[in-house]
Amino acid sequence: MITNQMRRYLEQSSWIRRMFEVGLELKREHGADRVFDFSLGNPDLPPPPGVAATLRQAAERAERPLAFGYVPNAGLPELREALARRLAVEQQVDLPASHTVITCGAAGALNTLFRSILEPGDEVLCPAPFFVEYTFYAENHGGVLRTVDTSHNGFQLEPAAIEAAVTPRTRAVILNSPHNPTGQIYPPETIEALAGVLRRASRGRAQPILLVADEPYRFLTYDGHTVAPVLCAYPDSVIAGSCSKSLSLAGERVGYLAVSPAMQAADELLAGVTLANRILGFVNAPVIGQRILLAALDSGVEVGVYETRRRAMAAVLRAADIEFVMPRGAFYVFPRAPGGDDAAFVDLLRDERILAVPGRGFGTPGFFRLAFCVDEAVIRAAAEGFRRAARRAAAPPT
Repeated sequence: MITNQMRRYLEQSSWIRRMFEVGLELKREHGADRVFDFSLGNPDLPPPPGVAATLRQAAERAERPLAFGYVPNAGLPELREALARRLAVEQQVDLPASHTVITCGAAGALNTLFRSILEPGDEVLCPAPFFVEYTFYAENHGGVLRTVDTSHNGFQLEPAAIEAAVTPRTRAVILNSPHNPTGQIYPPETIEALAGVLRRASRGRAQPILLVADEPYRFLTYDGHTVAPVLCAYPDSVIAGSCSKSLSLAGERVGYLAVSPAMQAADELLAGVTLANRILGFVNAPVIGQRILLAALDSGVEVGVYETRRRAMAAVLRAADIEFVMPRGAFYVFPRAPGGDDAAFVDLLRDERILAVPGRGFGTPGFFRLAFCVDEAVIRAAAEGFRRAARRAAAPPT
């Protein structure tokens, strides 16, 4: 009935969703207040006030003809104009509105991009650990995801390692900074060095290697860290983003893709992405979501709440003697699994009604991911469970 590929996907289904489903079972059995769920990056902060106002305006329009009808495949023109102005400052380039496309979340942006650039067998290269859906996004369009391990150096990108991994089939390098699942940020000098690598690797090729920056967490950084712009660093670069996390609108599915104005084939790529928006069945991003983004483009959730939670999560892990690298952005931490077996340790946590995701779900066994986009009280209440699980993992076998 289904393809062998889809059957394989079902067998290897996302650890994140699997743990989410385990969480639902535990909550039914023990009560939601007795389960400590760090499995899913689903932001719990309320959207900024402007979102509610926009929804009320949408309701007032509901009786008008075509109030929620089709809009251009590339998105509302006024949103593209406003978005281009903001991204021009952020990315330090002169970005025309025509170089933006509004998409069904950052996921839609990446899928329309890969549909436009990948031939069967082309490779997409990324650091590991990595957001697990990248594998599916590449394979959706005939590509292959290749990874470069970063677990040995605090999850920092090594341009030389990327250069060594490039092959004649490499079509794109995808980065996620701030990073899911580690919370790390790649500094400007690393981006500049990577740009040099890609310039060298692209010489003599029929098509340059694209640098793709997946940036839904750009707004969320700590300790004075900033996210380096990509569009001004490398001419053949693309950024994908969304309002899922910054406006707490993950279910509304509105994002965007922006293409460097220095890219020689930019017009062709933008035409391809816009057509892919239609032929993949997205047609256009949700109209209400586009209007929300337009109204709230310069707004955001209260990021200080995440900083407080980050400190609480770090304190809990230190108290349990669990090794980790402090996240510099996003709302994830990727500790080393006590005992070395990430799946086994996640099972021990589950015995304590704590939900985490094994690192193998992100291409890096031996670690586990915690999403601290939950109330601080939940983080602190889980402390004793973390300590008990870590002690059990460290105990000699009987």
